[in-house]
Amino acid sequence: MKKFFFVFMLGMSLIACKNEAKDGDVAEASVGTEGTADAATPVDANMAMTTPTADGSATPAAPVATGPTTSIKFAEYEYDFGTVKDGEKVTKIFKFTNTGKEPLVITNATASCGCTVPDWPKDAIAPGKTGEIKAVFDSKGKGTAEGAAQSKTIDITANTEPTTTNLRIFGTVVGTPQAAQ
Repeated sequence: MKKFFFVFMLGMSLIACKNEAKDGDVAEASVGTEGTADAATPVDANMAMTTPTADGSATPAAPVATGPTTSIKFAEYEYDFGTVKDGEKVTKIFKFTNTGKEPLVITNATASCGCTVPDWPKDAIAPGKTGEIKAVFDSKGKGTAEGAAQSKTIDITANTEPTTTNLRIFGTVVGTPQAAQ
């Protein structure tokens, strides 16, 4: 039943988007009688679809870069911090290079958990230049006597294609939360 509802809502969303377009509006693509997209119709990069979730709510699609794009290359995309004691803070510096031909602008960096805080350069990075993303993981309250595996992602949003780059830190936290207090 949930699958039916999901498909039904997705179909209704598509119909609603098509019906809301008026003369002069920019459409994603017009479909002719042959069922093919009209290549002459411009695509509005800001017109994002939504993705229904399991509970029926909708989440916005990934942001789309609207200006010139560039590319980013990290020296490493993952960091295994090994085993730490509950309450320790782990800091990782992810180094990157703007490998494109346009200035790199990082607009956001978010972590999968409030226990991980990313810090990123707020100024544009020129082509060929390097920068750093600092991620701090606070393990307080994350450990168990047996050791608790932890994996946190940091999503970097920039004027790149794709717009989001994922970084990951992971490891094990040992000790009970009470021991850290």
